[in-house]
Amino acid sequence: MSVFQEKLGLQERRAGISLALIYAFRMLGLFMILPVFALYAENLPETTPVLTGLALGIYGLTQALLQIPFGMLSDKIGRKPVIAAGLVIFAAGSVLAASSDSIYGIIAGRALQGAGAIASALMALAADLSREERRVRMMAMIGMSIGFAFAISMILGPIINEWVGVSGIFAGTAVLAIIGIGILYLFVPDPIESHFHRDAELQSSSLGSVLKTPDLLRLDVGIFSLHFVLMSVFLVIPLELRDAAVLAPGQHWQLYLPVFISSVIFMVPFIIMAERKDRMKSVFVGAIVGLIVAVLGLLSGRDLTTIAVSLLVFFVAFNLLEASLPSLVAKTAHADQKGTAMGVYSSSQFLGTFAGGALGGVAHNIGGIDGVYMIALAMLLIWFMIAISMKKPRNLSTYLMKVVDVTEQDLLAVAGVIEASIIRDEGVAYLKVQKDLLDEEKLLSMAVVDG
Repeated sequence: MSVFQEKLGLQERRAGISLALIYAFRMLGLFMILPVFALYAENLPETTPVLTGLALGIYGLTQALLQIPFGMLSDKIGRKPVIAAGLVIFAAGSVLAASSDSIYGIIAGRALQGAGAIASALMALAADLSREERRVRMMAMIGMSIGFAFAISMILGPIINEWVGVSGIFAGTAVLAIIGIGILYLFVPDPIESHFHRDAELQSSSLGSVLKTPDLLRLDVGIFSLHFVLMSVFLVIPLELRDAAVLAPGQHWQLYLPVFISSVIFMVPFIIMAERKDRMKSVFVGAIVGLIVAVLGLLSGRDLTTIAVSLLVFFVAFNLLEASLPSLVAKTAHADQKGTAMGVYSSSQFLGTFAGGALGGVAHNIGGIDGVYMIALAMLLIWFMIAISMKKPRNLSTYLMKVVDVTEQDLLAVAGVIEASIIRDEGVAYLKVQKDLLDEEKLLSMAVVDG
């Protein structure tokens, strides 16, 4: 059986599921207010569209500033203490937001939520708990949980808001954070050894090289733009649905549920086309066009049917891009710089969230709902112009294995190995391979066998 197809071991599976749950609980806490907050904020004293946008996006700023320092700190004092501290900070922010009766208190609470920036430390722990050749599968499991949490949050947000209000949602996210700490210490195994992982963590010495790679910068602009548009659009979508006067706020989930299910169904053929037919760039650029079409649809109509169709197109494109962008980063970055490239990419995503909320709020204040759609459309057009100049990505996969008495030239001589970098003090070879051409039997004969 190919290493690409082998299953995770029992401990790896346990670690992957547990860490995925922790990440998902945190994302639920951040995103459940997205489909309801604009309606709630209207009734807070001294609220303006600018402050509403700031409250929605501020967590992205503190997350972007602190996720890399948290990851570095976890290298020094351990993963679990840093993750637990981050979850405590997140819970404190949730409690502050839940107890606040002003927009300023909620802004402070959301900023504190983002300050619990555990993403880098959590990914580093996942790397500690997985063998090199299984790590891609472990990270994919965690990545899927993030997407699932986002979809669930859009559906649960309106339902829970109807029961306990936005304050109740914030309080519930504090409880989820505490449950996350319990999962961390009761179910996540302790790693035998914690050390730096080039494929999962940012390395400062590689930062300059990553920031000078044009195609990686294009992808960073892409994830910034994607989350800019998401956050700005959802500043006004709840208001649009309310004003359509067909669904009460507590019933908005009845629109989101079929839209999300349908969007996943519709995106599958495009994913297959991108990965198996080597049409990644065409699908990628096409998805950006899809977002442009969706925003134009929202700009052109205010009835429920137009909003529903536009949201369906929006989320088909959004889900495609959210899934393909990390894959493109992994294909584009040097094998031993993947962690650094993903760290910059992740920070770009959070900065996009912040900018989308803040500038979307300004646009709403100046130009109303149409102003928000116009700034989102402008961002998408800039992204499209940048994306079409991107080189067609090679269909390569990351491959890690333990080695001792081999050279990079030995590895490059194996059919299908395109790039090889051996880090001697780690005893790990970081490879880029073309799976359909790979002589995996020969490659594995050079690896150190576990146990």
